[in-house]
Amino acid sequence: MKRGRLRVLLGMAPGVGKTYEMLEEGRRLRDEGHDVVIAIVETHGRVATAAQAEGLEVIPRRAVAHRGVALDEMDFDAVLERHPRIALVDELAHTNVPGSRNDKRWIDVEELLDAGIDVITTVNVQHIESLNDVVEKITGVVQRETVPDAVVRSADQIEVVDLAPQSLRDRLAAGSVYPAERIDAALSNYFRLGNLTALRELALLWLADEVDSALQRYRTEHGIEGSWQARERVVVALTGGPEGETLIRRGARIAARSAGGELLAVHVSSQDGLRTSAPATLAEQRALVESLGGSYHQVVGDDPATALVDFARSVNASQLVIGVSRRGRLAAALTGPGIGATVIRLSGDIDVHIVSHARAGGRFALPRLAGPALSVKRRILGFVAALVGGPVVSLLLLSTGSDDSITTDVLAYQLLVVIVALIGGIWPAVFAAVLSGVTLDFLFIQPLYTVTISNPVHAIALVLYVVIAMLVSIVVDQAARRDRTARRAGAEAEMIATVAGSVLRGESAVPALVSRAREAFGLAGVRLIAADGSVLATDGEPVRDDRRVSLPVGDGRATLELHGGDLDASERRLLDVVVAQLAAALERTDLAETAAEVGALAETDQVRSALLSAVSHDLRRPLAAAVASLGGLRAAGDHLSEDDRRELLETADESLATLSVLVTDLLDVSRVQAGVLAVSLTPTDAAGVVLMALDELDLGPDDVELALDPDLPSLSADPVLLQRVLVNVLTNAQRYTPEGERVRIATSRLGGTAEIRVIDHGPGIAAERREDMFSPFQRLGDTDNTAGLGLGLALSRGFAEGMGGTLTPEDTPGGGLTMVVALPVAGADAMASGTSRRTP
Repeated sequence: MKRGRLRVLLGMAPGVGKTYEMLEEGRRLRDEGHDVVIAIVETHGRVATAAQAEGLEVIPRRAVAHRGVALDEMDFDAVLERHPRIALVDELAHTNVPGSRNDKRWIDVEELLDAGIDVITTVNVQHIESLNDVVEKITGVVQRETVPDAVVRSADQIEVVDLAPQSLRDRLAAGSVYPAERIDAALSNYFRLGNLTALRELALLWLADEVDSALQRYRTEHGIEGSWQARERVVVALTGGPEGETLIRRGARIAARSAGGELLAVHVSSQDGLRTSAPATLAEQRALVESLGGSYHQVVGDDPATALVDFARSVNASQLVIGVSRRGRLAAALTGPGIGATVIRLSGDIDVHIVSHARAGGRFALPRLAGPALSVKRRILGFVAALVGGPVVSLLLLSTGSDDSITTDVLAYQLLVVIVALIGGIWPAVFAAVLSGVTLDFLFIQPLYTVTISNPVHAIALVLYVVIAMLVSIVVDQAARRDRTARRAGAEAEMIATVAGSVLRGESAVPALVSRAREAFGLAGVRLIAADGSVLATDGEPVRDDRRVSLPVGDGRATLELHGGDLDASERRLLDVVVAQLAAALERTDLAETAAEVGALAETDQVRSALLSAVSHDLRRPLAAAVASLGGLRAAGDHLSEDDRRELLETADESLATLSVLVTDLLDVSRVQAGVLAVSLTPTDAAGVVLMALDELDLGPDDVELALDPDLPSLSADPVLLQRVLVNVLTNAQRYTPEGERVRIATSRLGGTAEIRVIDHGPGIAAERREDMFSPFQRLGDTDNTAGLGLGLALSRGFAEGMGGTLTPEDTPGGGLTMVVALPVAGADAMASGTSRRTP
């Protein structure tokens, strides 16, 4: 019997519309004439989902008693007996009631497929076995029901039912997913915007991996060797050398340029194990690759270039990153083009990036102006050309010459002298001229086979050889010197541009300048020392005192110390430019630090001005009322009635109490701003603190609705400060709650964090103004001076952060504002009871 086909609808979370999509597809297939039945569907009371099921044949459920409770399950036997063409089976990860034919619904589905029945089913990403721990870290919720990855991957078709996270939250808030009593808790916990975004990415990436695996299987089955670059895949070649870190970071940046880019690092080792590499360096580079989200691979091959390209093709790579060869030019000339050129030749349609690094053979250094214009290597090559070229020219002339070809013989040797002069300069040219003159006289001028010069003209010819050689070599020498001067000027310009760019970038200018100076001047070590003796930057070997050169930087601000080489006058001039740029970089650093200090002072001054304004304005009213009341009592004496006396005393008492609260708030906000708020963290019962805050505000069941989690563990908090936070937040919520509505207080846990949510259904606050309400002395346009100094929320956030938590505003579904107090759960890693600290 032919096995049935499996189609899986994958969602990021409940409520995205998987079941609705499944039923809609069932209706479409039924309308096309296919035999479709509903084996099991869970509508969860959603009206729109239930409406989609109407008109489709439904297999009645089987009632199962478990521990005295009647439960409904899919009637597996009835579905098999009915044997439809297509069965709709909801919730693939469902665990069947004990006593059922199979423990898991996915096993039921496997048997239906084996019976030749096509199945359309649904599953959420959190139920996939390999993602279970990742989802727990994201949401803090442990999923007990899971499906093996192999079951989902074996599906003939996997389709993501996608929905934007905010749209899902809107759907939830509108009551389209859960009943009203579960909405707030769901929005506050599992259905946070960040959670949904992470789950959505997880679902899409999981499906992308599955699609990529399917593509790889297709290419293998059809023998397709060329790369199909449907996804950006960057392979970095590691040799075990110190340049690997640079290559890895460059590859990571390339991979990050496109969504879904993948980074792979590979090291090629030889089959005989003789190819040297540093295991410790490779281990460090492997850790770096994995920290950047990539994967590390090791392959074996005698030809590194071929093995590298074969690996890149096997993983369908689109980019290949290799380093510039660490060999010098002479080694490259003797041993061939190297691995880089071979990789480029074999890569085909794979892009190859050759990245320069500090260990490359052509490391940046300024060309030297001192010394001979031509290098030692060129002079040696000149002597070699003279020694090899002389015999070659002689053999050719002897085999083709005649008695009348003396002119041709002379010109041939003259050409050899010019070639040697062009290669090696003056001394090889003089050597070639003397050697060719003697050879010409010995082999071609009578008397033959002697070096006797019988004719003075022959002596003049020899002298002319030498003169011509010297003139040509002088021209070559001048051209070489001018070329070196031009290269030196270009290198100096490049260095100055790089130095200036480093200063403009600012952040790492000083270390970059020190490193560039050491490389440019070929020094062993460079160190920049501040005036107080601290080392600001260093590069290369430790600076030794015996060969140290010191240069002042920035009027004694620092000292640049160099060792390992002698500098000529031109290099000293260029070094002065580096020193000047170092001084500018240090000055820029000082200015940045000064600006930061000025910013802090400006903020402090702003708070001070606000404090003075508060003292002059908000404190004056209760102080004046208290003084007037006490003055009236003193002036009237015994002439006041008992009612008047009591009213004056109550006014004075109320004014002094208000004054006390205002002064306390001023002192508290000053401590928060100064960073010296004393905090005593202890395991704290959130419910107890909530009740104390309600007692302080004299709020009862008519004012506040409580939804406290009885299983919520203790918080790591300062109970006094937490009470102040809740009192301030509750006061604001109560002030803006419409008549007839109640403020709602809910507690919940999310991973290692506990939340206390204060929910009102007032006018709310626009998103762009939410941060303003946490500023000191801010009432968001209130004109009621009896509302206090506007310090309540500023103090509350400061207190919450001082306890290691947060205070954040959110929209209330249906309108209003929700203030969320999040604090860590007290546990094994929490501070011991009574531990005190001060906020930094």
